[in-house]
Amino acid sequence: LDCSAEPSVHAGYGASPAYLINTNLMGTVNCLEHARRHGGAFAFISTSRVYPIAPLRALPLAPAGGRLVLPAGAAGPGWSGAGISEDFPLAGPRSLYGATKLASEMLVEEYRATYGLRTLTYRCGVLAGPWQMGKVDQGFMVLWAARHLYGGGLGYMGFGGHGHQVRDVLHVEDLYDLLALQLADLDRWNGSLFNVGGGVANSISLRELTALCEKATGRAVAMGSTPETRDADIPYYVTDNARVTAATGWSPRRDVPGLVEEICRWLAENRARLEPILA
Repeated sequence: LDCSAEPSVHAGYGASPAYLINTNLMGTVNCLEHARRHGGAFAFISTSRVYPIAPLRALPLAPAGGRLVLPAGAAGPGWSGAGISEDFPLAGPRSLYGATKLASEMLVEEYRATYGLRTLTYRCGVLAGPWQMGKVDQGFMVLWAARHLYGGGLGYMGFGGHGHQVRDVLHVEDLYDLLALQLADLDRWNGSLFNVGGGVANSISLRELTALCEKATGRAVAMGSTPETRDADIPYYVTDNARVTAATGWSPRRDVPGLVEEICRWLAENRARLEPILA
């Protein structure tokens, strides 16, 4: 089960990409070689960031009610009101991080074809839950909740600095449920690749997340604003789970408000250990 990586989409910008490539791509090669030598199967946790930046930025988004939304009924290649599907075009730059994960996906497929390795690949959206050590460039759900509970600065970065950008969020236990289902009968699912995320029902903007954290903690944070957009940032990504749901019957069962409350309880119950790390 290969789910380790340098998780920051900003890794490598303005510096050598060697650490990123060695961790993500060569790390997958090492895991594939281990599975090949020992007759193992291989489940790869990839990322939604394999989809290129420019087409995601080109979606016809407009602000409405504290978030960016697609026009009703709008659709295009690999996207619709249900989110981004596996058919979204892959041409174009996607960040060095995304490139390492897409290259890893391709190697997984080649090892399956060449060596008979049984494989499973998920392109995951944002994952979250207790025990995630959130930072500015990854794990934003925990970061937001921790700053509200423990104190510290927060700000809306990019796309005008309004906090309208949207991502869908999947509880880590929902991901586990899918893995357990498919790994129990991997011969049936061998070679499959699915987009896996929270979907439309579990999508949230940063501004909406702020309101949930204020409600859960009873505290407000003075929010900064940086209008400029960083090279690798995208304004919108929501997973279209239609393919994986049709194939397996799986769909997320845990919602975002419940996830925020669960994270806040974890932060409160383990404050002595976590505040030095997350404040």
